[in-house]
Amino acid sequence: MNLDLDTTIIGIYFLFLIAIGWLFRTFTSTTSDYFRGGGNMLWWMVGATSFMTQFSAWTFTGAAGKAYDDGFAVAIIFIANAFGYLMNYLYFAPRFRQLRVITVIQAMRLRFGKVNEQVFTWSGMPNSIIAAGIWLNGLAIVASGVFGYDMETTIIITGLVVLFMSVTGGSWAVIASDYMQMVIIMAVTITCAIVAVHHSGGVTEIVDNFPVDFFVGDNINYLSIFALWGFFLFVKQFSITNNMLNSYRYLAAKDSANARKAGLLACVLMTIGPLIWFMPSWFMASEGVDLAALYPEAGAKSGDFAYMSFVSLYMPAGMLGLLIAAMFAATMSSMDSGLNRNAGIFVKNFYEVVLRPNASEKELVLASRLSSTVFGLAIIGFALFINSLKGLSLFDAMMYVGALIGLPMTIPALLGFFIRKTPDWAAWATLVVGAGVSYLVGFVMTAEFIESTFNLETALTGREWSDLKVAVGIMAHAVITGGFFISTRLFYRGLSPEREAEVTQFFVNRETPVVTDDDEHRSVDNRQRNILGYLIVVAGLAVVLMFLLPNPFWGRMVFVLCGGIILTIGLVLVSSVDKGKKEVLANSH
Repeated sequence: MNLDLDTTIIGIYFLFLIAIGWLFRTFTSTTSDYFRGGGNMLWWMVGATSFMTQFSAWTFTGAAGKAYDDGFAVAIIFIANAFGYLMNYLYFAPRFRQLRVITVIQAMRLRFGKVNEQVFTWSGMPNSIIAAGIWLNGLAIVASGVFGYDMETTIIITGLVVLFMSVTGGSWAVIASDYMQMVIIMAVTITCAIVAVHHSGGVTEIVDNFPVDFFVGDNINYLSIFALWGFFLFVKQFSITNNMLNSYRYLAAKDSANARKAGLLACVLMTIGPLIWFMPSWFMASEGVDLAALYPEAGAKSGDFAYMSFVSLYMPAGMLGLLIAAMFAATMSSMDSGLNRNAGIFVKNFYEVVLRPNASEKELVLASRLSSTVFGLAIIGFALFINSLKGLSLFDAMMYVGALIGLPMTIPALLGFFIRKTPDWAAWATLVVGAGVSYLVGFVMTAEFIESTFNLETALTGREWSDLKVAVGIMAHAVITGGFFISTRLFYRGLSPEREAEVTQFFVNRETPVVTDDDEHRSVDNRQRNILGYLIVVAGLAVVLMFLLPNPFWGRMVFVLCGGIILTIGLVLVSSVDKGKKEVLANSH
């Protein structure tokens, strides 16, 4: 393993990311700039950040391990994400932008009032910290496995790097880096997938030689449980990608049309992504590579190294460093978004509203940076805690967090977007009911209870129980928690005149398109294209130059292919700047 070479590549990549934050710092002067880019971002940047928020090192560890063990089954999660983004494109994305708010909790404040503003401010933060902690833990698994570093040290160091990036750069830097991560990760993974298919002799060879049923996987006695799991994953991902709390992805869009296009871009990327990302893991399993023997210290988590092993064994020297650098950056982007969002909610919905109503913009931006620091340290702490739970796989952890913790919060944020006549207390009361449902499913319901209740002749396997618990959790929230919110309509007795005006404003905003088409915005558009375009051109050239590394001819060509993809996208952005300038000139006459 070319450890020094890979470490050097990662170091250069980090410097490149710091440059993004530095170059975009001039875009940020207010809290609106810091938290949502002033609502001036083009669709390809917004679509990239929407896509990247569902993408982190976990995709290459926990999800790759699931692909290695059970084949195509893991792709269902990402296809369900694509379905959620399709609904963004068809309906939700432009309406989220039309809410005309800086933070998502401001939208909840308009819809459900002051009490719920504070309830959702404080109940949402733990969920974000948990998810980011899982991402950081997954990143540490990769870094420690490849470089042999201590897990705890890796979590602390990488967490502090993430923290530094999130504090120094606002949403402009975060979203710009998201776009670049998307370009580089897709280029690297497309290249890896092509090499995997080449070595296998074709996709059909991978499917035919897969050690278990490629489409269903192993340890399944009841196919109906697998089908139930798949169906309710679609329900969960639809709810998660189409509710007000996750509308922050589109608040940064320049206008309604750009928000809609962003949803389509995320949908397309998430549709084709799984077929590219998991090809190396499927190849490793079809070749019979024993990861448990290669990584004995990982125990039950050895599958998490499927992707890394492929790159180490089958890709040219230098590619592992490039991939891990991109994975570091992807996780940083996801955590940056989370930290930026949490800081925005804390500052705009608590600090400014409760503590300092007359605070200046300068004070609020400073408070934003300080609160980002606190949230970053909390994420590092939770990642260390997750690491201490040796028996819990990353895959199961992510699924449990989504189904049992995250889902209850999305229900009032989704249903309240459509159902108008509910009392304000419906939102926080639904959270209370959801917490009870989560407790029952998570701690009271056992495999033995299910087996005896339904008189199952064959005991549930570990995988079936894991899948069933996720499915039952989602189903229980859809029926009980969602049903409770809808039933509160029976108690609706009208609102105060002040609240009635706010709710009316919410629904008027939702249906009123945001349209921007002036020279001022074209200038900002061109700055985005110009800065990112040239940065990506430089990145593409750097990757192409890696063909100088001591590799066989095919290995050198791999870097030419990968860098060529990145370079092409950069050149397209740069050339679009000239087009924008011509439009401005034409409109000025």
